[in-house]
Amino acid sequence: MAQQGVQLDREAFSCSICLDLLKDPVAIHCGHSYCMSCIKGFWDEEDEKKIYSCPQCRQTFTPRPVLVKNTMLAVLFEQLKKTGLQASPADHCYAGPDDVACDFCTGRKLKAFKSCLNCPASYCEKHLQPHYDVTPLKKHKLVDPSKTLQENICSRHDEVMKIFCRTDQQSICYLCSVDEHKGHDTVSAAAERTERQRELEVSRQKIQQRIQDREKDVKLLQQEVEAVNRSADKAVEDSEKIFTELIRLIQKRSSDVKQQIRSQQETEVSRVKELQEKLEQEITELKRKDAELKQLSHTEDHNQFLHNYPSLSQLSASTDSSSINIRPLRYFEDVTAAVSELRDQLQDILKEKWTNISLTVTEVDVLLSEPEPKTRAGFLKYSREITLDPNTAHINLLLSEGNRKATSMMKQQSYSSHPDRFTGWFQVLSRESLTGRCYWEVEWSGTQVYVAVAYKNISRAWIGFGHNDKSWALDCDTNSYKFWFNNISTPVSGPRSSRVGVYLDHRAGILSFYSVSETMTLLHRVQTTFTQPLYAGIRFYYFGDTAEFCKLK
Repeated sequence: MAQQGVQLDREAFSCSICLDLLKDPVAIHCGHSYCMSCIKGFWDEEDEKKIYSCPQCRQTFTPRPVLVKNTMLAVLFEQLKKTGLQASPADHCYAGPDDVACDFCTGRKLKAFKSCLNCPASYCEKHLQPHYDVTPLKKHKLVDPSKTLQENICSRHDEVMKIFCRTDQQSICYLCSVDEHKGHDTVSAAAERTERQRELEVSRQKIQQRIQDREKDVKLLQQEVEAVNRSADKAVEDSEKIFTELIRLIQKRSSDVKQQIRSQQETEVSRVKELQEKLEQEITELKRKDAELKQLSHTEDHNQFLHNYPSLSQLSASTDSSSINIRPLRYFEDVTAAVSELRDQLQDILKEKWTNISLTVTEVDVLLSEPEPKTRAGFLKYSREITLDPNTAHINLLLSEGNRKATSMMKQQSYSSHPDRFTGWFQVLSRESLTGRCYWEVEWSGTQVYVAVAYKNISRAWIGFGHNDKSWALDCDTNSYKFWFNNISTPVSGPRSSRVGVYLDHRAGILSFYSVSETMTLLHRVQTTFTQPLYAGIRFYYFGDTAEFCKLK
């Protein structure tokens, strides 16, 4: 037993370069110790770079450290040598069934310290040393011990696969590139890894942003659950007090109101919690996906990375949180008022007002859209930057200012042919689709400009915005406004302005047009049901007219 203890000590006091007991021991700045001659020889090889590293931890030093013999360790090692014992590996250094074994050990194999992607083979510390000492081997790529090295070998040519075929999306060797993959789009595995790594980081950023957004949504929903519960509890309490004052004729109605409030409360809380649970599940899944991508990003084996990346890079569809639009109104408070009225008008309420109470309860909807803003500052919270899609622009329209401005020109523009291009009226659609709540402003000049929204599948031929059931347009000219939908014109009154504001609440089916100057004046509001995403549009009637989507942020 004593001898085994000495063996363990000898292993701990061995030089990792020569694998023998330290001779003239020196300790460098990172704390690792070496033979004086070994570390000098190692650093002599690094003289050209003028950067000196530790063979074990790879920490670098500049300038070259001055080496001083550690006399205490030197005396200790001299005493250890007198025992005449030979250092031998401890049992935990030998490779077990689940370990990667050194490919060069004979007899009982030691655990691999590193695997080489170029050789390809795995090495214990002793057999790895040539990769630190021999100049050609220093260029090899060393990674943590891996059992999958053979997957880097081409099964057809028995060569290391260092090339990635983008055409067939697989790793190949250099012989494959001139054989069955000849003429394919090929790059080095390292280059492909670099590009996919960039995509991975973008995916992680998106995931992390979605996690933050969903966590905020969950917190907001939790606050609303508490508010709904407090309001419902208060409404129940007030209703019970009022109905207690009533005689038998009212007691049945009291019970009915209580039951309906609780039912609606349960419905609302259930809806919110269901969405909350979905978001929490998405957060959990996103965190798991982020952890997998993080682990994948640290994979040193390019081929393993490329093999696993396609299956891990796909993101599941995001939970639609557009419904998380908390209405900042009272919940069940109106029920209390209705019950008070019932108390004062017993006979009339029993016959006529019962329906009113029931409707008041069912109108509680936590996730309804917020009301339309009242001020320009309120609208600007939903401002969207709109750019025009050149592929939809009529050939007589010139786009400028980063595709935010359109001008009707007599001279035709040299646009390429595209199926989305308007061929009839001088009009153009935005590049961005519009859903949820959006606000934008259009500055126009000239004789007559149409400010519009439309579905993507509107006809590209001789149908102008507002002349079908797929587009809505405000006709602005120098004398008046008109609103067009489904080829029906509606006169619109309001102050003249060269700037028009457009507010869209897609979910609520609201589309409003405003005259914008020092104040905002509502010109026309549409209440409908939108069945597709909308796109902002501009239509012209005369040459020389312009319209520009304003920068609001």
